[in-house]
Amino acid sequence: MSMNTRILDAEKEYDIKEAGEILRRGGLVAIPTETVYGLAGNALDPSVSAQIYKVKGRPSDNPLIVHITEMEELQPLVEEIPEAAIRLAETFWPGPLTIILKKSDMVPKETTGGLSTVAVRMPAHPAARAVIRAAGVPLAAPSANLSGLPSPSAFEHICDDLNGRVEAIMNGGDCAVGLESTVITLVTPVPRVLRPGGVSVEQLRAVLGQVDVDPAVLIKPEENARVSSPGMKYKHYAPKAEITIVDASLEEYAAFVNAQTDAVALCFEGEETDLHCPAVTFGKAYDALSQAHALFSALHKLDAIGAKTVYARMPRKAGVGLAVYNRLIRAAAFRVIVPAGVPVVGLTGQTGAGKSTVSATLAAYGCAVIDCDQVTRDPDLYKPCMEELQKAFGRDIMNPDGTLNRRLLANRAFADKEATETLNRITHPVIFDRLRAEIRQRAESGARCVVLDAPTLFEAGADRLCRRIVSVLAKADVRLSRIMQRDGITQEEAQRRMRAQHDDAFYADRSDFVLDNTDFIPESAITELLAALGL
Repeated sequence: MSMNTRILDAEKEYDIKEAGEILRRGGLVAIPTETVYGLAGNALDPSVSAQIYKVKGRPSDNPLIVHITEMEELQPLVEEIPEAAIRLAETFWPGPLTIILKKSDMVPKETTGGLSTVAVRMPAHPAARAVIRAAGVPLAAPSANLSGLPSPSAFEHICDDLNGRVEAIMNGGDCAVGLESTVITLVTPVPRVLRPGGVSVEQLRAVLGQVDVDPAVLIKPEENARVSSPGMKYKHYAPKAEITIVDASLEEYAAFVNAQTDAVALCFEGEETDLHCPAVTFGKAYDALSQAHALFSALHKLDAIGAKTVYARMPRKAGVGLAVYNRLIRAAAFRVIVPAGVPVVGLTGQTGAGKSTVSATLAAYGCAVIDCDQVTRDPDLYKPCMEELQKAFGRDIMNPDGTLNRRLLANRAFADKEATETLNRITHPVIFDRLRAEIRQRAESGARCVVLDAPTLFEAGADRLCRRIVSVLAKADVRLSRIMQRDGITQEEAQRRMRAQHDDAFYADRSDFVLDNTDFIPESAITELLAALGL
């Protein structure tokens, strides 16, 4: 199959019209959307849908998503529009959400993969919307790549896959989201997410209440199972390299990867300095949106550099991170390695949230808890770096008895950002050496899990030691009351302490689990946490 593929410009009105004409006469055009580039064709023409499957090399039982520009265009495509669909559309359309409903007779089964349902989305990208309007028909537009390969989130990706296979490719630059849309079905008794994407499960629950997540999002499905949504196949989004996900802390990951030969690391930005091998990054460790935006480009880059064996960092499965994990686990054909050793769990949260209650609960369930505040208050801890501390902050920070004058050091070290960075540079190595020693001691004593109870887990960088992170939060008024009662201080003093800490979003974005301790933590939440930790 080879043809002269025309390159169109998404910002030129003439090229938009040309794309519409090609689509109206039954041709295929690769177009940009805010998620990934789509291979567009008339969704109402069975022969066009068949051609899409042929060009992609896609199994014909893998349904296509139908794209529209206005709510009025939805009615003819479906049997009915339930209230839940209206609420979702009002909240998330146009945008990266696909809704599955019972199809009408207008939609051919060639488009729906033989199913009695149809998946519909209203894209936000201005060029995609303009092309749909120019075509005058709803467009089926799966990702514009050869089936099974990484989806195209940049113009050059589609040129590699589809040049010579379609009538036109439209250049719209890089896609803003970078991952395919979230897919939710409303034909089940409880709405169910079949594919996570740019709209998170948490956002959907805020609109609909109860929303289930299909087990196939996280668990390996049967290889030949019939699927209800694109992206549910066993292996998908895969580069030529063999990818294996490493479920580990940063330090465990670095130790594992550095022990391999001829490996390439797929890690987060800034982690390359811990590694002794070539590395490709996909976003920031605590920024799932940046990971989503960068993942497919990173997978394409692995092919470009000729990577053969790749070890990838495990994304967190909260928010949009669930979508990143969903794509990566399929790219890895569900290969996951857990390094040997006792898992370390970071426990943190805001002052007054009741972290100590959770710490005590985990200890009661057999976790070995290390109180990081207690470790850092050990007068012997800073002896290896005392000389360097005195050079930086004055000889008088040592008391006559040889102990550290912590208050005087704090006054000088926290006077400005530069001084604080100096303190951290000097003290963090000795603190980390002690924490590693404490962790080893607990592991050698038979602990199944070690908990680092650390109020400043992220600020101190101790999160690099943790395989999982749990944050404890509570409403501000409850925290205020607890702090005043606990420490015997005024409301103004308590509020000042609270203002010095990060907000809820900071912890939620960085945690695998968030426990709300405003009233109490239900036993079910603790049970779920322990099960996730393998305890």
